[in-house]
Amino acid sequence: MNAEGRPDGRPRGERLLCDLVAASHVISLEQLPGVVAEHAARAGLHDVRIYVVDLQQQVLRLLTGRGADAGRDSGPETEEIRVEGTLAGRAYQNVASVAGQSEHDGAHHIWVPILDGSERIGVMRVTVDPGDEQAEADAEYLAGLVALLIVSKGPTSDSLARLVRTRDMTVSAEMQWRLLPPMTFANDAMVIGAALEPAYKLGGDTFDYGIAGDTVHLAVFDAMGHDTSAGITATLAVGAHRNSRLQGASLVESGRAIEEVLIEQDASGRFVTGVLAELDTRTGMLSWISHGHPPPVVIRGGRWVTTLACEPGHPLGTDLGVEPAVCREQLEPGDRLLLYTDGIVEARDPDKEEFGLVRFVDFIIRRNADGLPVPETLRRLVHSILVHHEGRLDDDATVLLLEWRGSGGGVRRPAPDGA
Repeated sequence: MNAEGRPDGRPRGERLLCDLVAASHVISLEQLPGVVAEHAARAGLHDVRIYVVDLQQQVLRLLTGRGADAGRDSGPETEEIRVEGTLAGRAYQNVASVAGQSEHDGAHHIWVPILDGSERIGVMRVTVDPGDEQAEADAEYLAGLVALLIVSKGPTSDSLARLVRTRDMTVSAEMQWRLLPPMTFANDAMVIGAALEPAYKLGGDTFDYGIAGDTVHLAVFDAMGHDTSAGITATLAVGAHRNSRLQGASLVESGRAIEEVLIEQDASGRFVTGVLAELDTRTGMLSWISHGHPPPVVIRGGRWVTTLACEPGHPLGTDLGVEPAVCREQLEPGDRLLLYTDGIVEARDPDKEEFGLVRFVDFIIRRNADGLPVPETLRRLVHSILVHHEGRLDDDATVLLLEWRGSGGGVRRPAPDGA
């Protein structure tokens, strides 16, 4: 046994992670808070508390492990902390650890963001002893493992699904949220972020993305209507899009595949508008098509560079025979590409003034100038739109933002004539 009482001589943080991984294989999410706290205490991380953010990213709610009824309501036993104006919220917004006030014995709290890659899941509060310089690093490693455990065990946990909701959800919204990819993704070449409202009453808006080697596929859809049928139509569009692209279909072929499924499965005449896009992350070459949808926007160098107009095809499901043009745009490192639905710009205040495209783009530019990461920019955008509309939207509002960072060691431009 070594001087610190560890029989294998491993640093305490490493021992903590190894023991917790071993214990995690046979636990449910409801057991996670207790198991984490027990193992963390042995490594000098006391009174560990795990908070997860709600769907609208307004509050952080304590993951208690009480069981199936956890999160059913926000009564006195459901502890929550506002994202705005709190230490916990600062750690969440800035994606950085924040130290809290010292306790009477000199111990103090550390608020650590819980991240799955770039996806913000919540924050973790840890109490550490005075002078324990290793504790903060150990807490950050622990938060990373906790994130992975929440992601792996969360899909089977009704208590987690209830906990992150602050109100009841429609059937249409239930379908959409279960189908969506993560709201944030990042690697060395790009950052992708998305936001949707109204979170609990989504109708026909949705988005999709996927990465295949050096290509990222993007799509935004807006189905006719705001009811459950609209949600079914949007779900069919996403399913057909994924199915066709996994078979190697081109953008135009994917559009045709969506059209065929909608006509085959829905005889009501409902249709979908959308933008389908592909980005070569090595070169920055963007290709896209539009089916009756608002055009994408490119922000470059802190200013609105262009609206990507492209000859559109007919809305999907109308079978009008109008083929879309395939358009291309060379992006530069640092460019931000915005795909959105009309609910973003057409949200109106009580005086019937629209939020508008100019205000939308300007908001993104200003938050970028403030140094905010993509996920926090979109969180604040949605809240700004809700404030503009006094908390109630008449239409779904969706935005999908991609920031291309470049190819690493310089941008490789396409050779002339395809060489």
